[in-house]
Amino acid sequence: MSIKDGILAEITHETQNTNRILDNLTDEHWDYKPHEKSMTLGELASHIVELHSWVHLAVSKDVFDFHTDYQRSTATTIEELKAILAENLQKNKDFVAAQTDEYWLANWKLQAGSHVLSDLPKLGAFRYIITNHLVHHRGQLTVYMRMLNIPLPGIYGPSADEK
Repeated sequence: MSIKDGILAEITHETQNTNRILDNLTDEHWDYKPHEKSMTLGELASHIVELHSWVHLAVSKDVFDFHTDYQRSTATTIEELKAILAENLQKNKDFVAAQTDEYWLANWKLQAGSHVLSDLPKLGAFRYIITNHLVHHRGQLTVYMRMLNIPLPGIYGPSADEK
């Protein structure tokens, strides 16, 4: 299996997992936040969806600079997020399919202006900066859902809410 085949399988699987979460959400709880320092449910769900887009938006560059390259999501509904997620899945698949294994071994930097936040191979950026990051936030979102008594779908196995 090539590196890109592994990445394609992972982005497809993780996008399906995020979509299962979004399928259980409604706009009714968009502004909910469990603590004053927390993001709202809508902000957190938007951040998760935008992280999926980083496969084709951020890793396509050698340097991704928060000051010039980052654009916060403007979605305001769960349906918008689902549409963005679906659109980004295809863009991600097209981008990854066009790359060689050597591409994923090339260096990538995440910066905020001149401050380097991360400097690693693009494959590491995909795993560490994108996938691990979105899985972390998706876990946070399931805590919000539990607090709101919204059923949790199974992600890596069955959920206690599924029979």
